Amino acid sequence: MISESGQSAKLLRSCYDDFDPDWLDRPAAAVRLDFSDYEAEVPQHQHKQGQLILALHGAVTCRTENGIWIVPPDCGVWIPGGVPHSNQVTSNARLSYLFVQPDAATLPQECCTLSVSPMLREMILRLADVSVNYAPDDHVGRMVRVLLDELAQMPLQGLDLPASSHPKIAAITAALMAEPSDRRTLVDWAAHVSMSERSLKRLMVQETGLTFGRWRRQLHLVLALRELASGATVQRVSSDLGYESATAFIVMFKKALGTTPTRYFAN
Repeated sequence: MISESGQSAKLLRSCYDDFDPDWLDRPAAAVRLDFSDYEAEVPQHQHKQGQLILALHGAVTCRTENGIWIVPPDCGVWIPGGVPHSNQVTSNARLSYLFVQPDAATLPQECCTLSVSPMLREMILRLADVSVNYAPDDHVGRMVRVLLDELAQMPLQGLDLPASSHPKIAAITAALMAEPSDRRTLVDWAAHVSMSERSLKRLMVQETGLTFGRWRRQLHLVLALRELASGATVQRVSSDLGYESATAFIVMFKKALGTTPTRYFAN
C-alpha cells in the first residue's frame, strides 16, 4: 500500500482524488495531474506498483536515496515498486502517472529515465481517460498488453544525478543544488568538508561512480533541463549555472545530449 504520513497522505489523496494505486487489480492504470491545481511537491512515499512519471509539459524532479532524476517533456522516470521517492514539479507541469503491477512487464529493477515514444505517450493518455475496471480481454486490456510491451522496449536516457547518503557528499550536493553557480574546486570542497583532496576524490567516485568534474556537469545538466522546461531562457539558465557565456553553456548541453537546448525542446 502507499506508505506516507500526515500531510503527505493528505497531499497524495488530493493528487489522486479517488484513485489509490494500491487498490489496483489490473496490470496497469494511469492518471493525469495538472500541478497548477496542486502543491509543487509530493513528499516521500512509496507504493507496491512500479510507476512511470511522464512529463506532458514542464518538468518533474524525482528524488530517491540513490539519485535525482529529471523528467523533461517526452521522457519518463521509472520507479520500481517499493522504492521511497519524492517528486518536485515546475509550476507549469502537467504529468501522467502510469502504475504497473509487479511482474506485469519486464522492466528495470532500478530507477531510470526512459525515452517515451509518441505512440506510447498516446496510449498512456488514453488509459488515463478510461475506467480502471477494464476487462483483461476487452479493447483496453489488449491495449495495455501492447503498452507494457512497448514500455519494456524504451531506451534509457542519462538524465540522472547520482546521489549519496554519505554526509560529506550529501553536504556538497545540497550546497550545489542551492547555488549551482558555485565554482569552488575539488581542493576547495575538500577543505570545506574537512578532508584531503585525495580522500574526497576517491570518496566521490566510490559514492557516485563519477569524478567530481563529471558529477558537477551532470548536476548542471539536470538543473538546466528542469529550468528550461519551466520556461527559463538559455541566457538566464547559463547565468544561474555560472557559465561565462550562453555559448559555453550550449557547448556543454550539446556535448551531453547531442543537440542544442532550443532543438532539444523543439523536438
